[in-house]
This record gives sequence, structure tokens and C-alpha cells, in this order.
Amino acid sequence: MQRAVSVVARLGFRLQAIPPALCHPLSCAQTKILGSDRVKLMESLVVGDIAELRPNQGTLSLFTNEAGGILDDLIVTNTSEGHLYVVSNAGCWEKDLALMQDKVRELQNQGRDVGLEVLDNALLALQGPTAAQVLQAGVADDLRKLPFMTSAVMEVFGVSGCRVTRCGYTGEDGVEISVPVAGAVHLATALLKNPEVKLAGLAARDSLRLEAGLCLYGNDIDEHTTPVEGSLSWTLGKRRRAAMDFPGAKVIVPQLKGKVQRRRVGLMCEGAPMRAHSPILNMEGTKIGTVTSGCPSPSLKKNVAMGYVPCEYSRPGTMLLVEVRRKQQMAVVSKMPFVPTNYYTLK
Repeated sequence: MQRAVSVVARLGFRLQAIPPALCHPLSCAQTKILGSDRVKLMESLVVGDIAELRPNQGTLSLFTNEAGGILDDLIVTNTSEGHLYVVSNAGCWEKDLALMQDKVRELQNQGRDVGLEVLDNALLALQGPTAAQVLQAGVADDLRKLPFMTSAVMEVFGVSGCRVTRCGYTGEDGVEISVPVAGAVHLATALLKNPEVKLAGLAARDSLRLEAGLCLYGNDIDEHTTPVEGSLSWTLGKRRRAAMDFPGAKVIVPQLKGKVQRRRVGLMCEGAPMRAHSPILNMEGTKIGTVTSGCPSPSLKKNVAMGYVPCEYSRPGTMLLVEVRRKQQMAVVSKMPFVPTNYYTLK
């Protein structure tokens, strides 16, 4: 509770007055993948095991290229309605859509049953310790039966056809609600009528995701970063690793057992906050890497950051230097997440 409170307090509200639930719009693209060969299509583009997903279960996955680089991160859900529901970054929308459309045409030319539909829905995130309690007042479904990374279609505060997914990019319990555009304002207004809920911007969300050790595409991962370098090996499905049948597998799979030149690590320091592009140096003063994301942590009252360093400097507890405003200051490699996550799982 204190974590959500302290983050919103940074937006200028009085600390004691801030309820522990945040509502913010998301800049994401939403797509349906249709047809009996929908899993084949998606697994030809991402590293995850989509075939193993249970009905209404989702997973974080990665689009990769043949060089092993990450084209985007996305969530794929195997819906009980007979399609895959895909949420990707709006900033990568044009290349993501082209990637999926090209693969659809390729498979259709082979006689495969597959199609793509772009959803014209808004996406709202309700995050924080009381998010489920707030939402429960507006839905008939029992949210206690909706664990982390699962979803269901339901009416929400009078708006029908909403897909509610128990997830979010804050490290906290919460949901993301895909809502028809015509009902988006009504839904947001209904949520904000509850005194537990306050609007939050991307700056608040960014500090939360950084405390949770979650990557921001374009900062912490990109087309020149492999999943292993980005400490995202867990996204690689076991079956997919063995089959080596995803883009870039010939580069990525050997890295799992071999040695990569660099890795994404967490960093903590006191003093001036570390920011993206701050140089990382070893104790001798030689530049060895760069900060990719950084900010003051409202929860820890310290500065946290992520960046890339050579493997020999990636062990937690390793002391390094970070250059901030042309001055060097001490930093320590730290395990992530910096703040324990609070995802909801069935007891």
C-alpha cells in the first residue's frame, strides 16, 4: 500500500490523502490473430511457447529478428473465444503490424487458415493493492478466481465487451481493461468516482516498472539486444529452445549455455539520480557500460537504474562508478526486482 501511495505523492498530492489504486491509460496496440493456424503464425514470430497456454492464459513474449535482436515485447493471450489476443507497444505499432501481416500473407499463400484483426479498443490500467476491490464493485465475475496473467470478457461498470486481464507493468496487483472506445470515458469516469482511485501518468508508472525491474522497449531492450543479454531468458519456452524454431534461435540458444559479452543489471546508488545514457565505469575509471533507465525510487528512498555491463561486472554486490553530471559516484550492482512484486496468484 505504501508503495502505491508514495508514487502518486510524487505527482504533487498530499501523501496521507492518496489512496492505493492508480488508473492510467496505456499506449498499446491490440490485435486478434484468428484461424486454426493462429498458434503456428505466432510461434513463427515470437520466442514463447504459445501452444502450451491454457484457455484465457497469457504470457509476456518477444518478437525477435534473425540476428537475435528484440523487435518488441508483447503479451499474447490464448482466449477461450478461439483467437489469440495480442497487446504490443504503440511505439512499435507500424513495424509490429507489418511483421504480423507479412506472416499472415505468407501462411495464407501456403493454404493455412489464419487471419488478423486490429482492435479499435482503448486500454486502461488499474493498478495497486486495492485495484481488484475497486473493480469488483463494477463486475459480476469473481475476481478472486482471476489470477495473474489470465483474462476474461465481462461487463465492467455497465460497459459490455471488456476484456479484463490480471496484469500490469507496475509490479503490483492490478488489471488492464481492454474497453470499446465508445465506453472508455464512461469506464474511466466510473473508476475515478471511487475515492480509492487517482489518475496516474507515465512518470509514475515508469518509477513503478523500474522498481519492479521491468524493461522499457527502446531504452532497456531493442533490436541490438538479445533476450539473454537483456536478462529475459525466462521468456524462451523450453520446447522452443529445444526445437530452435523461432527467429534468431541460432544466435540466442547458444548464448544460454555460453558467455555473452554483456548483461542487463540493476544498479543502486545514493546522491544524484542515475539517468539514461549515464556512463558506467569500473573502479579504475574506465567506461564499461551505459545506464538505460534510472530514477529515484519512492519506495526505497534511493536511486535505482538498469544498464548493461560486461559479464564479469554483473554479479550482485559488485561496486562500480556511475558518471552523473560529470561527477563520478559509487553504485552497486543489485538484484532485481528492487522492490518485491505483489502479483496475485491463487492460494
